[in-house]
Amino acid sequence: MIEDLKGDEAWRMFRIISEFTEGFDKLSRVECAVSIFGSARLTPDNAHYRQAEEISRRLAAEGFSIITGGGPGIMEAANKGACSVDAASAVKSIGLNISLPKEQQLNPYQNLSLEYRYFFVRKVMFVKHSMGYVCMPGGFGTLDEFFEALTLMQTMKIYPMPLVLFGTDFWQGMLDWLRSTLLPAGTISEGDFDYITLTDNIDEIVTIMVEHRNWKNEMRARAATGQDCDR
Repeated sequence: MIEDLKGDEAWRMFRIISEFTEGFDKLSRVECAVSIFGSARLTPDNAHYRQAEEISRRLAAEGFSIITGGGPGIMEAANKGACSVDAASAVKSIGLNISLPKEQQLNPYQNLSLEYRYFFVRKVMFVKHSMGYVCMPGGFGTLDEFFEALTLMQTMKIYPMPLVLFGTDFWQGMLDWLRSTLLPAGTISEGDFDYITLTDNIDEIVTIMVEHRNWKNEMRARAATGQDCDR
């Protein structure tokens, strides 16, 4: 049964508040997390599935927690990679699951799992608790998360964070269209592309995330001592 946002507004408001409250509470102690997005439809025999697992494993080995949408496909691969590191470490394999009529079955590789009914609440949790995004090949949901983060950075609603598109063959056409259509129309700026990294190199992803974490830690340390925090 498909549920919309109309009707019974009072109780719906309290459910929305409860989803925010639970998310803020359970994720409050998560630090240095990277969100990995991608298609729920890709199976373990797909190269992108294996790459997502490796990316997650490499990031987890550097001490990053991994956040996914908690479902199958790329999400499962990323949670699986995070779970492959030392269980005694502080790394968490987090799933922000969403109730859907199809496709979304919880994968078994989560050691911290939350359940959401509302996409917009879930997206706030991704943005608030991530210090970087890796977007693997995916569909509308992956595009939604990518453009949400890009818009928030472009409009300076959040501080810039690494926004990585992995898979040149998959993503290059979209970036070419943005440059050939939106840029000449004046609806975006050349500088907006500075927020985006397109790569096929897992080492580059790890380096980007580690350098960003180091920079954030430096800024926190300088702020704590009252120093100027301009980059």
